Amino acid sequence: MKINLSHIPERPQKPRSNGLNMVMDKGLSIRQAQDLVEVSSNLIDFIKLGFGTSYATPNVLEKIKVYQSAGIKVYLGGTFLEAFIKRNALIEYYRILDEWNLDTVEVSDGSIHISNKLKCKLIEHLAKRALVLSEVGSKEEGILIAPNKWKQMIQDERNAGAWKVIAEARESGTVGIYRPSGKAHTSLVSKILAAVDQNHLIWEAPQKSQQVFWIKLLGANVNLGNIAPDDVIPLETLRLGLRGDTFFQFMPDSLAQSDVTKLDFPK
Repeated sequence: MKINLSHIPERPQKPRSNGLNMVMDKGLSIRQAQDLVEVSSNLIDFIKLGFGTSYATPNVLEKIKVYQSAGIKVYLGGTFLEAFIKRNALIEYYRILDEWNLDTVEVSDGSIHISNKLKCKLIEHLAKRALVLSEVGSKEEGILIAPNKWKQMIQDERNAGAWKVIAEARESGTVGIYRPSGKAHTSLVSKILAAVDQNHLIWEAPQKSQQVFWIKLLGANVNLGNIAPDDVIPLETLRLGLRGDTFFQFMPDSLAQSDVTKLDFPK
């Protein structure tokens, strides 16, 4: 049923390159995955099997097929790739990509130290066989990366073949682009946006307040990641201005600032 309501932001349909939702699956069951697909598949672009959960989750291949059959791209958490890199087992990781029919990968270095040059070489190699999402930022609290270094890493990784670059926040939303309180490093964000097209970025935003921040700053079609399964539809209402936090965001001032003086009742 079509609902007629004015001043609702237009949202691009899938497949899309902006307004993306990347959802974090931290060990959902097959039944939970099916339920998520039933109500939210049209809103989800990517499912990340968070960190190393794909190693510990039973029936992971069946779950991947549930998502893929609904038109959702699935990829393994970047920390899982880092575990293979640290163990010099990259060939095994490539085998898994092939056997699990995964066409999307995340390349990160939040838990290990790897030079940006070597990371970009890996991105370039993976980009020949899959859609690459790279991730910039440390998972460790208190480690701050200078804005110029953020900008350079983002540009280098894009040039190496990353389709989008993810700004790190972890599932907690308290590191990387955020302070331990969960509030964004606004000066860092401003400097990144001054040098990088926002459409090339995915901002991890697991907390509702962070989702509100990005929507108010960059609009309804900002790319957001690390969204909890239960937050997909609530996030969409934030994007559409149908929740208190963004209720007036997309209305013209003449409407937002006017008082309600009459009601048009149906006859």
